[in-house]
Amino acid sequence: MEIRKPIPVADAVMHIMNHVKKLGAETIVLEQSIGRVLAEPIVARHSVPPFNRSPYDGFAIRAEDSKGASGDNRLEFTVIGEIGAGYVGERPVEKKEAYRIMTGAQIPTGADAVVMFEQTVETESGFTVRKPFETGENISFKGEDAAEGDVLIVEGTLIHAGTIALLATFGYAEVSVYQQPVVGVLSTGTELLEVTDELVPGKIRNSNGPMVKAQLTRAGVPFKEYGTTKDDLDACTKLVERALEETDALITTGGVSVGDYDYLPTIYERLGATVLFNKVAMRPGSVTTVAVLGDKFLFGLSGNPSACFTGFELFARPALLAMMGNRAPYLPHLKAYLAEDFTKPNPFTRFVRAVWKLTENGLAAAPAGFNKSNAVSSIARGNCLIVLPSGTRGYSAGDEVDLLLIGSEQGAKDWVL
Repeated sequence: MEIRKPIPVADAVMHIMNHVKKLGAETIVLEQSIGRVLAEPIVARHSVPPFNRSPYDGFAIRAEDSKGASGDNRLEFTVIGEIGAGYVGERPVEKKEAYRIMTGAQIPTGADAVVMFEQTVETESGFTVRKPFETGENISFKGEDAAEGDVLIVEGTLIHAGTIALLATFGYAEVSVYQQPVVGVLSTGTELLEVTDELVPGKIRNSNGPMVKAQLTRAGVPFKEYGTTKDDLDACTKLVERALEETDALITTGGVSVGDYDYLPTIYERLGATVLFNKVAMRPGSVTTVAVLGDKFLFGLSGNPSACFTGFELFARPALLAMMGNRAPYLPHLKAYLAEDFTKPNPFTRFVRAVWKLTENGLAAAPAGFNKSNAVSSIARGNCLIVLPSGTRGYSAGDEVDLLLIGSEQGAKDWVL
């Protein structure tokens, strides 16, 4: 039996990331770019706002005409017209004149301040004010949000809904983005049934395959389904070979332990793949194995659901996002306090499926339930992973812990745990 030497989680992550090669760029239409990664910076093609405009509904005036206004000396203005958003004033504003102006409308020539409606008292021909206004008061100035030529978002940034708004603002009808890797998903094990199958003695339904495909979808990575394979070395080898010909990376679940029917290590050897590591000092998922064949990754995840889930989030996800050019491929992390005791010792770094919530005492996190490596229910309940370092002998409620957030569209630039 092979003796495997576990390596620290951080070392495993770095071994993987050192082998990542970014894919090329392609140009796609704006409407298809959500979830992709920019292959070029977003540069302001014009100023925003493109002209001085009103941030409120009110009246555009000359500030100098309001000097001396007070509660005892209300000054009167005559309204000479109305400017709605998308329209401009017909003539300049002159002494003691004003335009009624709507939010977003261009400030008329001659005006240099806006009086909000609630700051006025209506008169027959206009309104009065009881306070002086400063030049520039209540005006959104041209270029105050972005000046022409400004680099607004750098290359390597994930495109989300806010990015779409920015791209549309500056007329990016087409966007240069990094290509997406296509990932194969293969579940191994004679014991596996399809989701639609009835349970029979000794069999379980395949939950890892659907789960990994969902994790890939959430990460914005397309996949090809290779189903399940029985514990047959030659058949499994041929299927892995075919999958690698058709994809940029292959994720397998199961078959990476040291049992008689765990064939993935032998398959890696047959293919001539370089194994980056085959054991990690972590719970769950210590048998996670990652190999490379040329520019292609083979992620051998555990057959236990919780271990499989954690292995994907820690190792496969950042590698795939980095292949897509994402500058922030790691799970976001923050500090929280432990909401309940966790008394298990941690000879290896432990990743506990958990639920975080905001309390009156700050951010709290508690285990999401049953937390063995074969657990499924805690994956469904959890929204984060509590990280408990190796060498610790249990934690008490109130202790500070590190959290890795699951499901956030924004990532972290560095692995810091």
